[in-house]
Amino acid sequence: MTFRLTLTVNGEPRAIELDDPRVTLLDLLRERLGLTGSKKGCDRGQCGACTVLVAGRRVNSCLALAVSLDGADILTIEGLARGDALHPVQSAFIEHDGFQCGFCTPGQIMSAVGLIREGQAGDDPERIREGMSGNLCRCGAYIGITQAVLDAQARMAGATQGDAA
Repeated sequence: MTFRLTLTVNGEPRAIELDDPRVTLLDLLRERLGLTGSKKGCDRGQCGACTVLVAGRRVNSCLALAVSLDGADILTIEGLARGDALHPVQSAFIEHDGFQCGFCTPGQIMSAVGLIREGQAGDDPERIREGMSGNLCRCGAYIGITQAVLDAQARMAGATQGDAA
């Protein structure tokens, strides 16, 4: 039996045929669409390395079945930058050393983008740490990650206020 679904991945419509309903979104992205930025860490939804945005919300793609997302709008780390212009969260991660080995970084960045878009980041470091607690960093770059989210949140809020003026 073949399962047909359509997804919009990083702004690009995709028609996909699956022969197995158990394919996760993570495996679809990595193995069938060649988008390897999302990482397979624990494969159990505990580390956050596979975080992507589905309809603007943070999702552990290792737990989401692809067939359940027919018609969804998915944003991965590969779709975040606009050409050579990095997203403010990506820039802030670089400036604040929000990574060391880099394995968790795509998931951390996508979770931070989601946290900010959801209006949950605020300006309190503890609130950010709580909001990002589903993303683990084996290297312990949490201070830089928190500073990066605070900085990006401020930049994005300033850009939005500038747009409204």
